[in-house]
Amino acid sequence: MTTLNKDGAGASAAENAALMDALPPLDNTGAGGVDLMEVVRESLDSPLANKGRAVLTMLGVIIGVGSVVSLLALGAGAEKEITSQVQSIGTNLIYVVPGAPRSGGPGQFGAAQTLTIDDARAIDALNLPVNGSSLQFGGSAQLVAPAADKYAQVAGVSPSHFALNELTLASGSLFDEAQERAAEPVTVLGANLAKDLFGSGTAVGLTVRMQDQTVRVIGVLVAKGGFSSVDDQAFVPISFAQQRLFGARTPDGNSYKVALITLSAKNAADIQAIQDRIAVLLRDRHHLKADGSGDDFQIVNQASFLSVLNNITSLLTAFLAAIAGISLVVGGIGIMNIMLVSVTERTKEIGLRKAVGARGRDILIQFVVEALVISLLGGALGLSLGSLVALAVSVSGILSATVTAESVALALGFSTAVGLFFGIYPARRAAQLNPIDALRYE
Repeated sequence: MTTLNKDGAGASAAENAALMDALPPLDNTGAGGVDLMEVVRESLDSPLANKGRAVLTMLGVIIGVGSVVSLLALGAGAEKEITSQVQSIGTNLIYVVPGAPRSGGPGQFGAAQTLTIDDARAIDALNLPVNGSSLQFGGSAQLVAPAADKYAQVAGVSPSHFALNELTLASGSLFDEAQERAAEPVTVLGANLAKDLFGSGTAVGLTVRMQDQTVRVIGVLVAKGGFSSVDDQAFVPISFAQQRLFGARTPDGNSYKVALITLSAKNAADIQAIQDRIAVLLRDRHHLKADGSGDDFQIVNQASFLSVLNNITSLLTAFLAAIAGISLVVGGIGIMNIMLVSVTERTKEIGLRKAVGARGRDILIQFVVEALVISLLGGALGLSLGSLVALAVSVSGILSATVTAESVALALGFSTAVGLFFGIYPARRAAQLNPIDALRYE
């Protein structure tokens, strides 16, 4: 076949070959594809060309990702702090608590008082493989010092309580067995309580008023910090608390009530066996069903207590993170709105691209990638924001908040999914535009 040159004459074969090299024929086979790198470059150019609109579009994603990352970091820090606090006491502790299992947990003095001193003595008589045991009974009272007063928890405890719970003295001394038997009016104060009542001065040797009783301060504990309430408590001999402060005599008048019995197992492997033997003993003493269905007491150990606390912390963290994730959905709706506006603004451009050979899937990919770029940029900025919040909390000393790889993957993965989900509809709408109608659009 002979082609005509610009003068109308026939072109030679050499001229035809040169023309084919300069203008290769269009690909009508459908085998071509879009250059993804070029698409990504153009997608980055779009938000850079309109920075204000791009930032406002990404704002929901930034806030959502930042909130999720920071809350997960705070939750992980809280769980780590709780674990540290509980493990600092030891995981071999066993608590026997009065009241049915639904009534409450360790230290809840308001539970039905179904344990007595006699129960504690019967448990000691079992000669279980434990390092020791401690009794506790207490309540709240107004503590009045010469220069200040404060409402605080007063815990009546056995002298062994301090060793079992690894409480150490900052000054003074602890009360002993003789003082406990004599129900002497002495107290050991937590670090915060001592400071509140006596300021920075020496508390040891001074007196406070509790329930109209004059009590001498004989010691101050080292601060435990964290979530512990020990720093805000006053400790007195349990006999003094039962007989002179809170009236713990049983209804028959033959014994005294106990709010908590604590035992420390010598070996973690013996914990379950110890709990089972104590349960059998108390059911027999309280004339309860052998299957445990009518128990008026609870037996828990430190490990299970820690597991429950960590589960609660994890659930709360997940709940708060899910609430924060709602802003990611809001951000996705913002992305979809802007992409729809972009389709309208670029209707002629889309028509022109399709007129020169762009396929529907090429347009689809272009707009999906643009939505993904916006959501990923927002996710990266949100990750930076969340990390800064976690760092600020850690530096403040409140918690050791750590941003984990799992939280980063979750936040960025969710932001990517949001961009993809909310970018599909505008992209499909752009891909389905008729090129003739698009070119005519004003």
